Amino acid sequence: MDITYADFEKIEIRVGKIIRAEEFSKARKPAFKLWIDFGPLGTKQSSAQITKFYKKEELVGRQVVAVVNFPPRQVADFMSEVLVLGAVPADGEVILLQPDQEVQPGSRIL
Repeated sequence: MDITYADFEKIEIRVGKIIRAEEFSKARKPAFKLWIDFGPLGTKQSSAQITKFYKKEELVGRQVVAVVNFPPRQVADFMSEVLVLGAVPADGEVILLQPDQEVQPGSRIL
């Protein structure tokens, strides 16, 4: 299905920096609770199923790319406010997207 550039512009994709990560034992599938700094947009929370390739200690300080204008979603007892983006190879596990150079938190992806 084709979309227009105007459709794409409605999706707000930003760079954020993970400032906190915790195990999310109440999630149905293994996941982490993430707190991500988006600069002028503030800190947002996300539930991310990225436990196969990442350890919570390694995530803090890492930049990620996320959709920040989806409605919040309740995941167990946690409100996920943004969708962290990643590539999904054939095995179904998520590999996080990130800029190849450090950028300001909140920077827009176009």
